[in-house]
Amino acid sequence: MKKIINNVAILIMLVFFAGCSEDYLDTFPTSSTGTVTAFETTENAAMVINGICRIMTRQYSSYGQGFNGEGTVKMYYGNYQGTAFVYPATGWTNTISGSYHDNATSSYTAYPWYYYYQIVGNANSVIQNIDDASGPENERQLIKAQALTFRAYAFTMLTQLYAYRWSDSNNGATPGIILRLEPTFDPMPLSTLGETYKQIYDDLDEAIHLYQESKLTRQADDVWTPNINVAYAIYARAAINKLDYPKAIEMSVKAREGHPLMSVAEYLSGFNTPNPEWIWGSYAGTTETLYFYSYHAYIAYNSTASAVKSIPKCISKDYYVQIPETDIRKALFLDPTGYTTNASTGEITNQTQKNKVYERFPSMDKAAKIFNYMQFKISCTEMPGIGYLNHFRSSEMYLIEAEAQYKTGNEPRARQLLVELTKDSGRDPSYSCTQTGDALFTELKKIAQVELWGEGFDWFMVKRWGDKIIHRSYAKGGNYLAAYDAEIGPDEKNKQTWVIPLKETDYNPLAKGTGGN
Repeated sequence: MKKIINNVAILIMLVFFAGCSEDYLDTFPTSSTGTVTAFETTENAAMVINGICRIMTRQYSSYGQGFNGEGTVKMYYGNYQGTAFVYPATGWTNTISGSYHDNATSSYTAYPWYYYYQIVGNANSVIQNIDDASGPENERQLIKAQALTFRAYAFTMLTQLYAYRWSDSNNGATPGIILRLEPTFDPMPLSTLGETYKQIYDDLDEAIHLYQESKLTRQADDVWTPNINVAYAIYARAAINKLDYPKAIEMSVKAREGHPLMSVAEYLSGFNTPNPEWIWGSYAGTTETLYFYSYHAYIAYNSTASAVKSIPKCISKDYYVQIPETDIRKALFLDPTGYTTNASTGEITNQTQKNKVYERFPSMDKAAKIFNYMQFKISCTEMPGIGYLNHFRSSEMYLIEAEAQYKTGNEPRARQLLVELTKDSGRDPSYSCTQTGDALFTELKKIAQVELWGEGFDWFMVKRWGDKIIHRSYAKGGNYLAAYDAEIGPDEKNKQTWVIPLKETDYNPLAKGTGGN
């Protein structure tokens, strides 16, 4: 059985990702690199950090055409499986319904495991070797902090996918993930979920300390390299998933410092270019593109890729109808009023009516299909799907703090945060929040789904909340295809948890766990 984590020496090379813009993702030639060369100097080690950034946006063709790093996790795992995202074509029933969750042989089960442990393996190499690199001490501190941040992020995402939600973990006693802290491939058992979160916290505590000690940070135009705000943001996301509300409040506030909410103009500009609200994202440019396999080639409404032209992505009608007319976000989805649509698919085929949509959004390909509730939130800057990919922005941090404040009984502060996010930002100048109790939490969750739609959060949030995933077909008043009509409870589909893939357990039998794993 092929080892699911590549040889570390190969991972360090990272140079088959050549063809980069300026100094982005500068790497070594494959023929000359190795552990000694990569960590001989801090300048070289910084290239390894740059290479880890590239891991997040490269194609993993051995898993399939659409596996493209972080974008795939957002699309297939965060969006497709959720309750607010509609894929208006058949063929994805097993993925969208969660039927692969207990299928250890599926490539969909294996991919995130392989992808995130690639990040872990590279981060471990940096952590182990950076102290001996020649160069200024503060550069060593910064590089180590960045590696620890990458590892904590990968562990956090793996935990969300492959471990039970904290509320089902018997206070952290259920299996978590494999905590590989050194660049080795020795068989290792799963740690508990409690041990897993402790390691994430420890990594982030150390990273934050090193960022502070180094007094260095990334360049102003660099959104793809981790910095202290990224560490705070990962901490906030990990803490809210662990239901550690005081920590989630503390870290979400720190994470958004210096990252004001985007303006209305920025919100309507396509989510493809960094603005001050972006805390962390991935680079995009004409010299660094995945062409038809990038995230934007699967979702951007103006993409020339067939994955968009034939299958535009849509918001669930159940969420669309809850968006007030005064909210700018409502205009980012196609209101079907006045259009003639197919009663079972939602497609609009009348050419005159389609032309009205093309006139409204002139960057659209004129051969693109039009569907009810299709999205105009996310676009690409160049064809077929070039666009920066956002991972964290301040809006998520507002929502994390609001949820944590609500859960700790501070409803006034939760309401205030929703007003700041929605009214004060200009998203909906008429917004007010007066709800209390369960109604307030329902309001918070609705705003989260609308604000973060299409950015890869949907399924992860629903899993944490322990809510049902509801897909209503057109026949039942929704806008999902009949093949996807379902109500999936939080205890179904292996408690919304992916099993450890067979590619890992065949090689590493110690990883066979109990319960969900």
